[in-house]
Amino acid sequence: MNTQYFNKEAIFSDETKQYVTPYDPNPGDTVTFKLRVAANTNCEVRLYFEDVQSLPYQMVCTTKSEVFDYFTIKAEVPQEATRYFYTIVYNGQIFYYNKQGLQDNLDPHYNFRLIPGLRTPDWAKGALMYQIFVDRFCNGDPTNDVVSHEYAYLGTTPKALPWGSDITVGDFCNFYGGDLKGVMDKMEYLKELGVEVIYLNPIFVSPSSHKYDIQDYDYVDPHYGVIVEDGGQTLRFENVNNKYATKYKTRTTSKANLEASNALMADLIKKAHDNGIKVILDGVFNHCGCFNKWMDFAGFYNSHEMAGAYHSKDSPYHDYFMWHGDNWPNNNAYYGWWDNLNHPKLNYENSQELFDYILSVGKKWVSPPYNADGWRLDVAADLGRSPEMNHKFWQEFYKAVKSANPQAIILAEHYGDPSPWLNGKEWDTIMNYDAFMEPISWFLTGVNKHSEQAIPELRNNWWAFEGSMRYHMSFLNVHALQTCMNQLSNHDHSRFLTRTNGNIGRHHTVGPRAAEASVDKNILMEAIVFQMTWPGAPTIYYGDEAGLAGWTDPDNRRTFPWGREDAVLVNLHKVLVGVRKKYPVLRHGSVEFLCMDYGFLAYGRWDDKGQKIIVAINNRDKPMEASIPVWKVELFDGCLVGLVVTGDGGFCEPGELHYVGGGELKLAMPGCSGVVLGGI
Repeated sequence: MNTQYFNKEAIFSDETKQYVTPYDPNPGDTVTFKLRVAANTNCEVRLYFEDVQSLPYQMVCTTKSEVFDYFTIKAEVPQEATRYFYTIVYNGQIFYYNKQGLQDNLDPHYNFRLIPGLRTPDWAKGALMYQIFVDRFCNGDPTNDVVSHEYAYLGTTPKALPWGSDITVGDFCNFYGGDLKGVMDKMEYLKELGVEVIYLNPIFVSPSSHKYDIQDYDYVDPHYGVIVEDGGQTLRFENVNNKYATKYKTRTTSKANLEASNALMADLIKKAHDNGIKVILDGVFNHCGCFNKWMDFAGFYNSHEMAGAYHSKDSPYHDYFMWHGDNWPNNNAYYGWWDNLNHPKLNYENSQELFDYILSVGKKWVSPPYNADGWRLDVAADLGRSPEMNHKFWQEFYKAVKSANPQAIILAEHYGDPSPWLNGKEWDTIMNYDAFMEPISWFLTGVNKHSEQAIPELRNNWWAFEGSMRYHMSFLNVHALQTCMNQLSNHDHSRFLTRTNGNIGRHHTVGPRAAEASVDKNILMEAIVFQMTWPGAPTIYYGDEAGLAGWTDPDNRRTFPWGREDAVLVNLHKVLVGVRKKYPVLRHGSVEFLCMDYGFLAYGRWDDKGQKIIVAINNRDKPMEASIPVWKVELFDGCLVGLVVTGDGGFCEPGELHYVGGGELKLAMPGCSGVVLGGI
């Protein structure tokens, strides 16, 4: 590497602890900031907080190696959140450095973020998470299964379907029998897979199989939990306008069943903890279900307790909801989330009682005897009728949950800029759609995360991929980045394996078999390599590791194929999880793109402990030779060992040595493959 000229590619800094010490300071702490340049570069380096009008901090070269010079400065950080960037003056020209890299002009959007006092749970940083849609994972207790036609629900009745049968229209009322006992029965499987955190889709009382229309936040649904008594009697009610006749089986509403189901939830979490696994619950607080006793659309609770808001303006729950006017009752009387009347939107502005109750729910489930480890927040940015109420609620929710369990994580579903909430007072982190799922899907498949749009020009487009990743990652502070949920698939989007066929469609337009046609497992394995080596918490959607395909909701909610798992994919996950455990750099280390080309990515991970990981992905059909500048991860001479190579429908753990000379690594890659190399 020639250092006689200004080597722009040598310049590097980020927000990790090897470049910001401490990287989680308190307000007013003195922090050491570091920036790297090529050795013997005659330049001036300055640190700026906020903007170029602020007083700069002159940095000095405090450490040298044969390859790099390191400039540092100790500065007292502000009391509040701040942004910062560096300038490098070389030969009279000013350059700017932030998350965009070295630029001639400053784009403040990419400036680094520093939030004094911010903490996120250490256990969540880089943790392997596993998402379970409970009804489709494993049936451990057939005695609690929903019975076909057990009750009426939104004009239909539930169907109990055989495990493994195709998803059908009206899936919200189809049940396959998965339950909490099934999760407990598969705890050993999850442990062997290397899972460190389970994220459960909603488990509270609800008449649907997805349970995003919660009927009772205080109890686990007995169809997921325990039915200890079954009177066998079916009650029938008519709602106020006689549109739907509603049957409801008494066995799911008795106090004994509800309490036994809660006790089983406590047992599940304890068993998970005993196996070194955390448990995150799904918090659906923007809306409830119309069957909730607060609304009581069907009139079930009205026959037993006090009137629901749908039936009486004098209901104690009236102010829990938003109403259109006095034409009442009718199907359009209240506001539903996205006009979905099964999801009546909760009105926090008008009811302090509702506000306080949901805070108590947040505390309850992370406290004894349950001791859950946090919440995933459904449509978190939608809560409330104004930004002011939204932020007020999440600030109070954060305080309530953290007061009960300081190590609980608060992880929000969000699209777009999450930074207003990632302030150490509201959310810890997010589900990483924009800076993970979407860009890698476009790059490897040319299809979006819903399999509803194909743009062939984005497949293998490294420039678009890098630009998208840098732009969206710039919204995340380092603590949010290290804990964000990096998924390839989930319950709202198509299975990644289906996206590999490059086709678009939905279950109701082309059918389930089309989701399995012409899929390319090699591309999925490339994606898994990326997922397991990129910063964040890699999160497996149940069944992805077993080879499940599926269009977007509801086809992405197929039952787990127990006994028919794809052994190659399962074992690849296990091997890559083993790599993560051997190389902690994958949890907390820096990341940098090393070189990119059409269909080709190479990036490196490294830390101040000397660990190095090099990852290369070749999404072209043909083999290729790559020359990778590994000097960017501070590896100039030495060797790397082959840890994983995917391709040709499988993978191997080669273990061969790859020698580095002059900071360059020569690498031969199979077509449609992923390679992971580690320092020794």
